[in-house]
Amino acid sequence: MACTTILVGKRASYNGSTIIARNEDSPNNEYNPKKLVVIRPDEQPRRYKSVISHVELELPDNPQRYTSMPNAVAGQGIWGEAGVNESQVAMSATETLTTNERVLGADPFVELVPAKGTPGEEGYVPEVAGGIGEEDFLTLVLPYVHTAREGVLRLGRLLEEHGTYEMNGTAFSDADEIWWMETVGGHHWIARRVPDDVYVTMPNQLGIDEFDLDDALGEGRDFLCSADLRAWMAANHLDLTLGAEGLGADGVHARFNPREAFGSHSDRDHVYNTCRAWYMQRCLNPSQDWDGEYAAWTPESDDLPWAQVPERRVTLEDVKDVLSSHYEGTPFDPYGEIGTPEQRRRYRPIGINRQSQLSVIEIRPDAPKACQAVQWMAFGSNPFNTLVPMYPEVDATPEYVSNTCGRVTTESFYWANRVIAAIADPHYGDNENDVSNYRERTMAFGHQVVRETDAVVAAADAGEVEGLLEAANERMAASLKEETDKLLGKVLFTSSNLMRNRFSLSDH
Repeated sequence: MACTTILVGKRASYNGSTIIARNEDSPNNEYNPKKLVVIRPDEQPRRYKSVISHVELELPDNPQRYTSMPNAVAGQGIWGEAGVNESQVAMSATETLTTNERVLGADPFVELVPAKGTPGEEGYVPEVAGGIGEEDFLTLVLPYVHTAREGVLRLGRLLEEHGTYEMNGTAFSDADEIWWMETVGGHHWIARRVPDDVYVTMPNQLGIDEFDLDDALGEGRDFLCSADLRAWMAANHLDLTLGAEGLGADGVHARFNPREAFGSHSDRDHVYNTCRAWYMQRCLNPSQDWDGEYAAWTPESDDLPWAQVPERRVTLEDVKDVLSSHYEGTPFDPYGEIGTPEQRRRYRPIGINRQSQLSVIEIRPDAPKACQAVQWMAFGSNPFNTLVPMYPEVDATPEYVSNTCGRVTTESFYWANRVIAAIADPHYGDNENDVSNYRERTMAFGHQVVRETDAVVAAADAGEVEGLLEAANERMAASLKEETDKLLGKVLFTSSNLMRNRFSLSDH
């Protein structure tokens, strides 16, 4: 999946929360309808089989309830993508990453090998299942972990045992920590705790740019990895660090740059990946040197930092803005007028047409314990949608966000957003103000609902909390549907008046 991730540490966020956020984007010429649902313990499988790789796993008998953003149309697997469990641990899975030939030669992907021939006949070779991947991660991990760190360790064990057929980055968070985990080849992985005072930007490219092997293989305070990572790196000459400082007898440095060792710096990265990290960081650290021939960092820089301290605290609105962005204010904006036609199509926008869903999950340490987590969500192309809160500690989600199916209908929040974007896009400038006003109204109401609900929950008995949270979600969904219907009417009217077959002379 082509996605974009931003992570915000608790001392870098506007309210002291940990924030993990990711756009789920579908492959080119593919659109995956999504929904927000709650998976109850009795609905969690005890034996799981992947659609893509056919790998089968036995799962524990003690799953927690959790939210999920699965595919709404059956046939390709679950693809749960983002959610929060009863322990108020959040998971976002996954950001598809790049790698290089040296890594794949040293630890090839574990891919499905189809059967050959006919069972019972001479020469028949049975199927060999592949590993686990984005389709599976959330379902296999989130119901069973109680901290962000536990999430890393459980997924790590599964990767070491079953392998994977793709490179992926996965985020875990709780009220105290955020961890970012990257797969390396078929069975290896690394993870780093996000420092509390930074934000992290992740396009579809292996991102961690500093790693401490001694900590990862020792105390594991800020770094974790597969148990044999150092020996594997040594055997395959994967450490590209220069100099003798920190060099072990095996030829591997204690501190190294995973992006250089395991990642890529291709021409495709420059037009597809680095440009997105450049723009997100340009927005959150605007006083740094981003533009011009001699800028410190350009859209094609290979050394963009994985993490930066922002110039001010990062808000939910900032997260929504950068994950909806299309290089506004630069020559590279496809809706802009200051660049050449070639410049406006040079770089892959963050807010793109084939967005499926956006989940922005904040875990708030100062909120009532029963509702510390809020899963802010959006569907469809981000430049044309809004972000609204849903409390995950409920038994069911509102129909407007959970009723997505294969049929196009404006009674579904997903399809309403897709229709609005398609109508508004050809006349972006004419519709931009209405979309912006819609986003402001719905997000403001979302903040209001959260503030008022938190206050009610803080004074409520424990047995009342779930009902109060479900009522808050329904209140948000009802307002959201009303506002979305209004926006659809406005963009339809505006774009209808700009159709190419219009004619000013009328007989009325």
